[in-house]
Amino acid sequence: MKAIEIRNKFLNYFKNHDHKIIPSAPLIPVNDPSVLFTTAGMQPLVPYLLGEKHPEGNKLTDYQKCLRTNDIDEVGDNRHLTYFEMLGNWSLGAYFKEESIKMSFEFLTKELNIPVEKLSVTCFAGNEDAPRDDEAARIWEEVGIPKERIYFLKENWWIAGEEGPCGPDTEMFYDTGKPKCSEGCNPDCDCGKYVEIWNNVFMKYFKHKDGTLTELKQHNVDTGLGLERMTMLLQGKETPFETELFEPIMKKIEELQKVDNIQSRRIVAEHLRASMMIIADGGRPSNIDRGYILRRLIRRMIRHLNKLQISLNETENLIDLNVDNLKEMYPELLENKETIKQVILEEQNKFVKTLEHGEREFFKAANKAKAEGKDVIDSETVFKLYDTYGFPPEVTEELAEENNIKVDMEGFNKLFKEHQDKSRQGSEQKFKGGLAEQNETTIAYHTATHLLHEALREVLGDHVKQSGSNITTERLRFDFTHPQKMTKEEIQKVEDLVNEKIQEDLPVTCEEMSYDDAKKSGAIGLFTSKYGDRVKVYTIGNFSKEICGGPHVTHTGVLGKFKIKKEESSSSGVRRIKAVLIK
Repeated sequence: MKAIEIRNKFLNYFKNHDHKIIPSAPLIPVNDPSVLFTTAGMQPLVPYLLGEKHPEGNKLTDYQKCLRTNDIDEVGDNRHLTYFEMLGNWSLGAYFKEESIKMSFEFLTKELNIPVEKLSVTCFAGNEDAPRDDEAARIWEEVGIPKERIYFLKENWWIAGEEGPCGPDTEMFYDTGKPKCSEGCNPDCDCGKYVEIWNNVFMKYFKHKDGTLTELKQHNVDTGLGLERMTMLLQGKETPFETELFEPIMKKIEELQKVDNIQSRRIVAEHLRASMMIIADGGRPSNIDRGYILRRLIRRMIRHLNKLQISLNETENLIDLNVDNLKEMYPELLENKETIKQVILEEQNKFVKTLEHGEREFFKAANKAKAEGKDVIDSETVFKLYDTYGFPPEVTEELAEENNIKVDMEGFNKLFKEHQDKSRQGSEQKFKGGLAEQNETTIAYHTATHLLHEALREVLGDHVKQSGSNITTERLRFDFTHPQKMTKEEIQKVEDLVNEKIQEDLPVTCEEMSYDDAKKSGAIGLFTSKYGDRVKVYTIGNFSKEICGGPHVTHTGVLGKFKIKKEESSSSGVRRIKAVLIK
């Protein structure tokens, strides 16, 4: 049975049991800052679970697009996915345990024709907050699950996040037919004999921030059935990657690869699908929050295309193949195909440069460590790869594992936190480069002067040279050589160009080199007496390259909106711009 048939059977079954079919919410949550992505079907329905009236009534069903970020590093094995589809049905105070369990049992055994002997269930074992769920166990026994296949577990409790509606749950498991791993083998075992297929949550309580529970005004039911997993089991496959959801792209990757690696094939297929779904719902790569997750997915995919020695020119063809394969299930992929291509290919081009440079530096560090008889790359090196070359720490960690060397990630995390705290709180220390105070705001303004400088050169001409600047926490002041007053059109063009580069969220990277090499590289160098034999060169995407003492933000997207407040004369042949960043 194909995935789309299972989805349609599910929705039609509950429609025939007086449930209204509602559309999937987007992957990017609407008005919910508590999570990066929609992680479960109940998430968009929280207001209704708390008592607000849903316009479609109190019995609902849908399929929900979900993305969970905690499994990214696990993708590549035989079962983990970041993007998945959850089928669900809800009672908003309409029915509770008995009707819910009876419908679940009937759907599994009658609609999907799963033999009863293949099913086992678990119920809540109870704790100091709530009693053991003997009622659910009794109902399961009444519908036909033998007592010896009903288990009680303390883990059978469900809540989304730290606070919110919650309650005991009952979980259904499919017996794959594998032999028991031990005498006590049961659904709580991770040996692979039992696979969870459905979870019915009986939301009776609300958990508060202080950990206390109060009873909800209405008792709800929230269920979730994983489509990819169910498809795999009903088709008798070992992994979701063998089902029609992934099979065409897995086959194509295998045809293209020059190095055989099943883990890399799975990572490419899974991360490409997940990235496409995020982009279709409005996501874009960046260095923060959900944008960073998307960037990480795309970049990890590219890394593994490289491992398979597949030309990156094939990425566009793989996108086309995925759209064609999934368009019936997800029409939004076809509607947004060109945008999906544009976003992924732009990110790919950015990452290729970072990857080439960062990998070279990684292998230098790895070889140095080995030559010194060490089996660990120190935290300072990992941080330098990140801070100077824009090389993601998780890629450093993956490369290290592949090359049988360890990395001090605990030390890196400590350095990274110190770096964040320093950026956030500021520092009273003086440093070379002309800034009297280092804090988050002045660092942002300093980076903006680089964008402004290059924008002026592009709009007015290469004769433009910086002749001075002054930065406070309220504004930037930038003096530059230009023989006449700027027109309103020129001012607008410069402002628009700076904002365009901020919107592009360009990476800001730093390299140390000799002054002569910096000049040869095309970097703009000013006030040469300030610099020693070795200088720092800050590069902003492919837009700006300057010798500078720093510091700078790590990517332009954090700058906010750039606004020129005034353009005036500073002295003969020198103009002055005053501008602000609006967060």
